[in-house]
Amino acid sequence: MPAKKTVKATDAAETEVKTVKKAAKTTAKKTAEETAETTTVKKAAAKKTATVKKTAAKKAEAPAAEEKAPAKKTVKKTAAKKSTEEKAPAKKTTKKTAKKAEEKVEVVKRTVKDYEDIINWKKGEAHAMDWLYIEINAGDLLTEVEAGVDNLATTCNAILNCMLEGDGFIVEPAEENKVSDTLTVRYYCDNLSETRKKYFDR
Repeated sequence: MPAKKTVKATDAAETEVKTVKKAAKTTAKKTAEETAETTTVKKAAAKKTATVKKTAAKKAEAPAAEEKAPAKKTVKKTAAKKSTEEKAPAKKTTKKTAKKAEEKVEVVKRTVKDYEDIINWKKGEAHAMDWLYIEINAGDLLTEVEAGVDNLATTCNAILNCMLEGDGFIVEPAEENKVSDTLTVRYYCDNLSETRKKYFDR
C-alpha cells in the first residue's frame, strides 16, 4: 500500500513540474513577443520622427529659397517698369505737343454773320419775354461764344451792325473803330420790325 502512494506522489510532482515548465515557456514567449512589439514600435516612432525632421528641414529650406528668388524678380520688374515709364513720358509729351499744335491750327473763328445771328436771337428772345431792352458787352459775348479766342474785332463789328434806330451806347470806346472789350450797347426789343433803320444810316 505505501508503495502505490509514492508512485502517485511522484506522478503528481512530475505533472506539476511539467505545468510549471509550460507556464514558464508561455511567459517567456509572451515576454519575447512583447519585447519584439516594443522594438518595432520604437523603430516606427524613430522612423516617423526622422521623416518629420526631414520634411521640416525641407520646408525651412524652401521658403528661404523662395524668399531669395522673388526679391530678384521684383527688382528686375521694378527696374523694367521704371525704364519703360521713363521712356514712355517722352513719347506722350511729343504726342501732346503735336495734338496741341493741331488744335491751334484747327480753330475756326466765328464770322461777323455768326455773331449777328446770335445777337438777333438774343433780341428775339427778349422780345418774346416782353423785355424793353437788353444790354450786350463785347467782352462778355466773346467769352460766351468763343472763350480764349482772339476775335474781339469781329465781335465788336457785329454788335455795331446790329444797332438799330433808337439803340444806344452804354459804354462807347474812345477808339475810332470802337473795338474794345468794354463796348456795351443797349438794344431796345419792343419793336423789332425790319422797317427800323440801322443806327449808322440815320
